[in-house]
Amino acid sequence: MKWLTILVGLIIAAIGILGLVAPSLLLDTARLAQSQVGLYVVAALRIAFGLALIGAASAARLPGTLRILGVLFVVAGIISPFFGVERIREILDWWSAQGPTFMRVWAVFPVMLGLFIVYAATPRRAA
Repeated sequence: MKWLTILVGLIIAAIGILGLVAPSLLLDTARLAQSQVGLYVVAALRIAFGLALIGAASAARLPGTLRILGVLFVVAGIISPFFGVERIREILDWWSAQGPTFMRVWAVFPVMLGLFIVYAATPRRAA
C-alpha cells in the first residue's frame, strides 16, 4: 500500500508540473470532467486516492496527516458529483480567463502536495 500512496503523490505532483509547463493542456484535460461521466470518474479517482492514503497511513512517516488528507480526498470525491456539470464548466471558464500566469502559480500547490504525500508516505529511517 505504501507504493500505491507514493504513486498517488507522484500523480498529483505530475498534474501540478503539467500545469506549470503547459497550463492550457492541463485546462484541456480538466475539461474532460465537463460531463456526468467525467464527474463520476473524477469522484472515483478522488475516493481511490483517499482510500490509498488512509490504507497506507499506519506504516507512514506521518500517519495522522495521511489519514486527514485521505479523509479530505474521500469527502471531496463524495461531493464532486453534486457540483454538477454546469458549475464545473463555470469554474473552468473562470480559471481559463485568469490567464496562464495565474494557472502556473496555482499549479505549484499540487506539486507541493504530491511531494509532501511522497515524503509522508515513506517510513522513517532507523538511526
